[in-house]
Amino acid sequence: MCTTCGCSDDAHATFIDSVGHPVGSAEHEHTHAHDGGDAHNHAHGRHHHTPIAQDGQTPRTLRLEQDILAKNNRLAERNRGWLEGRGVVALNVMSAPGAGKTTLLERTIRDLGAEIPIAVIEGDQATARDAERIQASGGRVVQINTGSGCHLDAEMVAHAARALDPLPGSLLLIENVGNLVCPALFDLGEGTKVVIMSVTEGEDKPIKYPHMFRAGDVMILTKTDLLPHLQFDAGRCVHYAQQVNPRLQIFRLSAVSGDGLEPWYAWLRAQMAHAAS
Repeated sequence: MCTTCGCSDDAHATFIDSVGHPVGSAEHEHTHAHDGGDAHNHAHGRHHHTPIAQDGQTPRTLRLEQDILAKNNRLAERNRGWLEGRGVVALNVMSAPGAGKTTLLERTIRDLGAEIPIAVIEGDQATARDAERIQASGGRVVQINTGSGCHLDAEMVAHAARALDPLPGSLLLIENVGNLVCPALFDLGEGTKVVIMSVTEGEDKPIKYPHMFRAGDVMILTKTDLLPHLQFDAGRCVHYAQQVNPRLQIFRLSAVSGDGLEPWYAWLRAQMAHAAS
């Protein structure tokens, strides 16, 4: 098991459509960049290191130099081309568990679903609960269960996207597994990475998990309706986020009260218009 991300050697993905039917599975392999920039390969079901003895000396370890991230990136480029060829706008939505990803997707589908065709790929280690919520809100959905895997990868998304078959000119929301570490490393073929954090998590999240916020294009600060009840400095949180990534576009909103949703919706409409032009 990887001590950085928790992916075990038998990790695999299963796919469930919106009515609970399995639609296939995929094993995956990947590399994680550990502290110090050292790449540690996770080829699931294979040995990570090979001992080599030379002239009777103590065996030394040779790290296998398979560039699994490069393989993932090649698959991601295929996904990107496939989606762009259909005029599909794809967002990779990432956050810690409980930040409010699914709630925001539900509200977005209810408010914009009649205007913009929206499909969702749901990533979780287990259950189809979030897919059921998305379906109840009116969205087309495929659930990916990663088992012990802590993130989605390009191969999983390729299988799910083809099962989902998003309509030309639609919006595809990919809800990644709740995790602020490994999902930042894996390109899924999306056009935009959206990082969500809530006001209940602590204003220093961007500087505690800088790789995630540095990888993002958009940051959404959610659950702002709770601010009167919390000791949370939203301005300081935004400052930290911009310190890590000055190019972040930031939205503050509440999917429950509706405050701040219109700028988010305007941004989505602009992405759709740009893809159609």
